[in-house]
Amino acid sequence: MAGVRITVEISGVSPEALISRLADANTEPLMTNIGAVLESSTRERIEETKTAPDGSAWPPNRAGTSTLLQTGRHLRDSIAFIATATQVEVGSSWEFAHVHQDGATIKPKDAERLSFMVGGKRAFARQVTIPARPFVGISAEDETEVSRVATDFLKTLVGGAQ
Repeated sequence: MAGVRITVEISGVSPEALISRLADANTEPLMTNIGAVLESSTRERIEETKTAPDGSAWPPNRAGTSTLLQTGRHLRDSIAFIATATQVEVGSSWEFAHVHQDGATIKPKDAERLSFMVGGKRAFARQVTIPARPFVGISAEDETEVSRVATDFLKTLVGGAQ
């Protein structure tokens, strides 16, 4: 599981006062803002950049169409987050999302060969390997943005102390 660790140095507030403020703080809005940032960047990977969170380019598809958008908006539209006061989870509820995130080899269940369309032509294969095209994760840009959101939250919490 990916995560982000943020270290913040704050002067002008005693450690005890800061701990007290953090203990009393409602952090769910912070986590909701972080979830929105990560959901947005995940959708951007699918719609525009076509890169994994580590920055590597996705392998192109055989049809030469927009990768992970050819068959509709199932994946992109299923991206969502759940935020609580202590954590954020970002992912997809689409039943085939894991195939694209992790890759998979697909074999026929009840036939000798798979049958599918590629570029408007019928194709047959004993199996098809779908390469991993990771879309969920935290990129370097995400880390920077999450850090900014958390820093803004802490500045508000401590009343602008630096």
